[in-house]
Amino acid sequence: MGKKKEMLLATTILVFAVLQFFIYTADCKRSVTTKKALRSNSEGSVLYPPVQLHINDDQVVVDNGIFSITILSPQGTVTGINYNGIDNILNDHNGVNDRGYWDVNWSDPFDSKDNLDKLAGDELDVVVNNENQVELSFKRHWMFSRKNSHVSLNVDKRFIILRGTSGFYSYGIFDRPKGWPDVDVYQGRIVFKLQEILFRYMAVSDERQRVMPTSEDRKRGEPLDYPEAVLLTHPSNSLLKGEVDDKYQYSTENKDNRVHGWMCSDPPVGFWMITPSNEFRTAGPVKQDLTSHAGPVTLSMFFSTHYAGIDLGMKFREGEPWKKVFGPVFIYLNSVTTEDNPLSLWSDAKEEMLIQTESWPYEFPNSLDFLRAQQRGLVTGRLFVRDVELARASFAYIGLAPPGTLGSWQQENKGYQFWTQTDSEGYFEIKNVRPGSYHLYAWVPGYIGDYMYNSIVNVLEGSRIRMGILVYEPPRNGPTIWEIGVPDRTAAEFYVPEPNPTLMNNLYANQRTESFRQYGLWERYTELYPYRDLVYRVGVNEYQTDWFFAHVTRNVGNKTYLPTTWTIFFDLEDVGSTGNYTIQLALASATVSELQVRINDPRGVLPFFTTGLIGKDNAIARHGIHGLYWLYSINVLPSQLRVGRNALYLTQARGLGPFRGVMYDYIRLEGPPQSYN
Repeated sequence: MGKKKEMLLATTILVFAVLQFFIYTADCKRSVTTKKALRSNSEGSVLYPPVQLHINDDQVVVDNGIFSITILSPQGTVTGINYNGIDNILNDHNGVNDRGYWDVNWSDPFDSKDNLDKLAGDELDVVVNNENQVELSFKRHWMFSRKNSHVSLNVDKRFIILRGTSGFYSYGIFDRPKGWPDVDVYQGRIVFKLQEILFRYMAVSDERQRVMPTSEDRKRGEPLDYPEAVLLTHPSNSLLKGEVDDKYQYSTENKDNRVHGWMCSDPPVGFWMITPSNEFRTAGPVKQDLTSHAGPVTLSMFFSTHYAGIDLGMKFREGEPWKKVFGPVFIYLNSVTTEDNPLSLWSDAKEEMLIQTESWPYEFPNSLDFLRAQQRGLVTGRLFVRDVELARASFAYIGLAPPGTLGSWQQENKGYQFWTQTDSEGYFEIKNVRPGSYHLYAWVPGYIGDYMYNSIVNVLEGSRIRMGILVYEPPRNGPTIWEIGVPDRTAAEFYVPEPNPTLMNNLYANQRTESFRQYGLWERYTELYPYRDLVYRVGVNEYQTDWFFAHVTRNVGNKTYLPTTWTIFFDLEDVGSTGNYTIQLALASATVSELQVRINDPRGVLPFFTTGLIGKDNAIARHGIHGLYWLYSINVLPSQLRVGRNALYLTQARGLGPFRGVMYDYIRLEGPPQSYN
């Protein structure tokens, strides 16, 4: 073929590809628009069969002509979902109480025993029953006689089935009247366990989706350092042999945890958990939690101590009253023809997630505790940041959370939180805020520390509050002499090593941005630094390649782990005689650690500074790249420094295990304040 013909063919292919892209994009937009139009058109409901409720002795069945759902009564556990020719999407080999259920983990403050309560209801209440909607309430009223067997909460679990909607909604109302006994509550969620023979392909994001092992594959595998992690030695799918499976490898931050689930190829059917709002989740937008995992299991995690530690557990003392609405979340079912690519189910699920998000807060839940749009408020403003110079706080995270202290939102666990991001100019709009008293919090990528508006923000029903121009002044005492890392609250920019080739999850083999999710990376530190610890030379080394992502212990064999000391060498041309220097030390994670700081004296009996014992987020073992954020501003006297070569020694002083350690977010040495120009 001649060069001209080759060029003509290449041009034709390129034009065709571009046209296909625009056609696909237009089809996606039309699909979303069509779905929205059908749901917003009340006359469109006649296109679909009416919703029918059938009440039997021990169960209820709701059928809207697209799917049917069977719920054990009065317990309120989902035992069956019939859809697209599949008699039951849920795993009917499990008992009737182990297929689709709510549960919480709790304990008595005077007893360390961890209790699991599946919140089985005592009574059924048909809240709505007409041709367009069925809403069912499964309630349980706590009594003192249940003190040792049930968490001390009144529970109202609800399910909503709408006409013409391929899926159902679930939400819960938890209530503790004043005067009830003390209790600790650590985790609350919805769980669905699917047919293993059908659902083998899981999707958490565009990049994180794959064929998954079965529960039997895990049972036949080799247990690793903790129960959740298993080496697949005899999987039913030979392509998975030698891989590691661990549910924590599929965790996601709240802000990104919007849709996830499973796909079946024959028939092509999808099962998805869609979360349209984060207002009922705890600990803010970057709190991480579980999604879906091998089983096949799909979760909606409302609150947990994952990636934070027991401090994020809800502790009720001295008869404290409390009430909160969790959800609704939407369990979406979709299908395509056998001629279509089953992976298109994921694209459709993302479109549905956008529709559900745009529809929030829903108008159809029939509980006075769930507030509609007209009952909520709006908060707007603009955020700047002044760090030497005034700048727009572009793409900052800003939100309303219960009143507290600077940064307390990341450990807040009982109230509602409402977060958004500023635009490129620093403008923000926080919509659909429940009436209440809040502090306004923010943090700005690229700058250390937290912002908090000092006055209480009182949001009323229908209020529109203009905050005006706000200015965040991040901690700074002097000019930057040197810095390591990027202040973004994660350790993602540092060196993440290749995993042990015998302990890989191939999903992350070629994903640089997600490579920290590989199993066993903590052990690679000892392999890379077998005889002495990490040494970093400012101006010579690069943090992207020379700063290990986690400051962990050293494995010396025989299940023995020792503290480690990292050294930062830096040069100073002169040292002023007045004015203190400052070390800004930001940590992205800490797990049962004590970080000690020494300057120019590695053998000093007492450290110049210590964090004390901090952290229980376990982010190193759970592939989290960050947990809770810690910031320390450490004053350094000029007499502790010298002209020429200096050394900063960072010791993680707590051994006793492989997962004890910290992850750094950012380190900066500042000169004295008067050294500003």
